[in-house]
Amino acid sequence: MRKFLVVLDDSRECLNAMRFAALRAAHTGAGVQILSIIPPEEYQHWMGVSDLMRTEARERIEAHFEVFAKWMRDRQGIDPELVIREGDPVQEILAQVRDDPAIGVLVLGAGTDKAGPGPLVTQMSRNSGNLPIPITIVPGEMSKERLEAIT
Repeated sequence: MRKFLVVLDDSRECLNAMRFAALRAAHTGAGVQILSIIPPEEYQHWMGVSDLMRTEARERIEAHFEVFAKWMRDRQGIDPELVIREGDPVQEILAQVRDDPAIGVLVLGAGTDKAGPGPLVTQMSRNSGNLPIPITIVPGEMSKERLEAIT
């Protein structure tokens, strides 16, 4: 089964990427894999409590994931899979794509501020030549209705 890989983070544009992935998966009989990455700097400053901080980060991710997962199950009939990795976001996305051959498309949300589409979209675009799959970049300002129409 083909999967849409979408990155879960705290960005506003993440919502449109999630919607797009779920809608496309529902219309094509595919699955959704949600990847969340814990950056190393999030817990390295406090080596004595790093395990506790990792645990808390995972709990936050799982709670955030459940919101999207419930919507996907209830509205689209998709039961997404959660993967949590630790490290540099770009390297971890590339590693996840290499590790799971069922991933067919990487879905990213583009930011809407004047600084550009966001660091993840910018960095992944630079690495797109090394990816064995296409990247779909979903505009952050695209309306829910427009997303539904194009998927």
